[in-house]
Amino acid sequence: MNYKLVVAVRSDLELSPGKLAVQVAHAAIMTALEAKAKHRKWFSEWYAEGQKKVVVKGGTLRDLHALRAKARSLSLSTALVEDAGLTELPPGTVTCLGIGPGPNPIVDQVTGHLKLM
Repeated sequence: MNYKLVVAVRSDLELSPGKLAVQVAHAAIMTALEAKAKHRKWFSEWYAEGQKKVVVKGGTLRDLHALRAKARSLSLSTALVEDAGLTELPPGTVTCLGIGPGPNPIVDQVTGHLKLM
């Protein structure tokens, strides 16, 4: 596989497994749709390969913003997920960041150092 999408989850929040799964799903869909619009070739290749997704520990809110800036500087699609506040978190709490899909070497420049969830 040559392409992937990575979701970096804040590791300073206490999320239930269900909340975590939903937030990761939001990030994956949002960033994939942005990539489909802005990077059609990358999206098509990623989709054809089976849509590889990786979930990593993203650190704090500040860390997510730094990851987003780095990803954008490399022309990767990003999606910052803010919770609606209907269950476990206050409204507007940023939970995770979707990055890509994009070529593995480019995505790895942003997230390659992060640990898997």
